[in-house]
Amino acid sequence: MKRPIRFGLIGHRFMGKAHSQALHDVSFFFPTPYEPVRAVICGLEADLPEAAARYGWARHTKDWREVVSDPEVDVVVIASPGNTHCEIALAAAQAGKHVICEKPLARTAEEAERMWRAAERAGVKHLVNFNYRRLPAVQLARDLIAAGKLGQVYYFRGTYWQDWALDPAFPFVWRMDKSIAGDGSMADKGSHLVDLALFLVGDIAEVAAAKTIFVRERALASGEPRPVTTDDAAAFVVRFRNGALGLFGTSRMSAGHKNALGFEVNGSLGSLLFDLERLNELQVYFAGDEPDTNGFRTVMVTESAHRYVAHWWPPGHVLGWEHAFIHQYWEFLEALREDRQPSPNFYDGYRVQLVLDAVALADQQKTWIAVPEV
Repeated sequence: MKRPIRFGLIGHRFMGKAHSQALHDVSFFFPTPYEPVRAVICGLEADLPEAAARYGWARHTKDWREVVSDPEVDVVVIASPGNTHCEIALAAAQAGKHVICEKPLARTAEEAERMWRAAERAGVKHLVNFNYRRLPAVQLARDLIAAGKLGQVYYFRGTYWQDWALDPAFPFVWRMDKSIAGDGSMADKGSHLVDLALFLVGDIAEVAAAKTIFVRERALASGEPRPVTTDDAAAFVVRFRNGALGLFGTSRMSAGHKNALGFEVNGSLGSLLFDLERLNELQVYFAGDEPDTNGFRTVMVTESAHRYVAHWWPPGHVLGWEHAFIHQYWEFLEALREDRQPSPNFYDGYRVQLVLDAVALADQQKTWIAVPEV
């Protein structure tokens, strides 16, 4: 018999749906001694009861404190807006619950550090949902770089472009309020890019940046105007501690791009490229190939030798966006089984937030800003 592990989820919209599906599927496809139980889900909107039933949750509540204090809940999953992350995570850790939190971990590095240290003091497991690490193609990229196949890494380029806010008539949402979100595209999407850069290349030493708001006022559904206080687009340059350079771009107003995360890594012996909208593929180039066949080639990362793939379908049967969530939950359950911290955890989220804080300060001061070492 598998041991039940009971989850409480705070947030029931887009991210709530993704987490719910992952909890439903993980033990079906991956070997684990645990059986995730969807115990209670929390949300504020009127459709909460319908969502709870559709996503398979036993109970629902509008008060996150009921989730944290529930003796039946072993793990608290935070998928609510950014201004709630710190308070909920601190309360969950104090209650002895393991904590999984959506990205970015917090609005500031100060909040992120408090979350990390509180979870460590409490002795609970903690994970931040930088789920793109858990795509097979990204795992392969990491393996190739770690094995020295690219030689000395010279350059990292990361972009994350969307167009959901392109229309000036698009209504004001919480991601446009700095007091709730922390920052806009730079933090929301840039946090993924920074995590991937740290994961693939290494620590970042300093940054220079620029960000802007193109549409400075938007209307609520009621028609009431609200000032937009988070960036629509950002660009920043970084120096890694190992000497490599990096270039990052984020935007929620890039026409034609729906979820266009991409990165490129260039080294002394080769390069690789990844595009989230073609997430089963990794483009690779090795400088030592024969001249008449030299060039980028597409590797389909769908073989059983690739990380996670053997648990799914026969070779060539592609995976989708949601699978990264399932892989992340399996990694969390494996960390529980082995009694270690999962990865990426709140420490990783804190490191990302230190970079994002430096980016914001670099934009304000129009100069290079050092990223603190931790």
